[in-house]
Amino acid sequence: MGRYVVRRLGQMVVVLLGATMILFACLFVIPGDPVGSLAGSDKARDPAVIAQLHQRYGLDDPLAVQYGNYIKRLVQGDMGEDFTQRRPVSEILAPKLVNTAKLAVVAIVFDMVIGMLVGVVAALKRYSLLDTVVTLATTIVVGFPTFVIGMLLLNTFAVQLKWVPVIGDPGDPKQIILPALTLALVDAALVARLTRGTMLEILRADYVKTAVAKGVPRRQVLLKHVLRNSVIPVITYIGISFGTLLGGALITEVIFNWDGVGMAMNTAVQQQNNPIIIGVATWGVLIFVLLNLLVDLLYAVLDPRIRLG
Repeated sequence: MGRYVVRRLGQMVVVLLGATMILFACLFVIPGDPVGSLAGSDKARDPAVIAQLHQRYGLDDPLAVQYGNYIKRLVQGDMGEDFTQRRPVSEILAPKLVNTAKLAVVAIVFDMVIGMLVGVVAALKRYSLLDTVVTLATTIVVGFPTFVIGMLLLNTFAVQLKWVPVIGDPGDPKQIILPALTLALVDAALVARLTRGTMLEILRADYVKTAVAKGVPRRQVLLKHVLRNSVIPVITYIGISFGTLLGGALITEVIFNWDGVGMAMNTAVQQQNNPIIIGVATWGVLIFVLLNLLVDLLYAVLDPRIRLG
């Protein structure tokens, strides 16, 4: 397993380099001047000042040189300087990443509790009215865009019922419920369908029928054989979903004014603040590949038949 982890970490470096390289190339071809975001006064619009800013941030260098300098700084833990606030990108993003992590953790808990519970119940009551209702409801939820779900929840529970504040405050425990539920509903519907389908397939497996024929208690069969094997593909999906959430749930954070990396990315794109954009993307890729590695390692724990080589 040690060699497998080393190999995957090497692949992680390649993926990180490739993602940042593509992002640099995309930002390079976008029209406009990044230091234009600093032009808040006549002095800042002076050509001499703009030229000085270009030199300070290395924007006059060729793309390959800019990318090489970024990678050198990144290896040292330096993600560059924000154009507008003149502060280190890592210092700006650190508290926002914490806020997004809180949101992602609560959303994943909702995913697992709602999705797996509904999926298990639907599988055990297959072809019943309850199973039909679950299948129909999850199909409808999956078809709804996230921003529509968010606006419906915000209007219902914040504006109409006034159960939670309208404006997002990461320090208020009640405020995290609606954005987390918005992120969780679509994924929970997919988890429910995935859990149901996997459980139905395993319930028809020969080893499950053999265990039942031998008189093994139904609860033990469900927990030891059915549910344990059903959770493996669910963990795969949840791991990928969690990585995406930590990368920044942009639309949801904007709707609920949640001060996370998604909101930071939205503001940076509007201001063409390239260091923040690249910083958020780098964080997202890094978290995503690390979580994929963690999911692969969990495979071996949940199913001893899986060998990582």
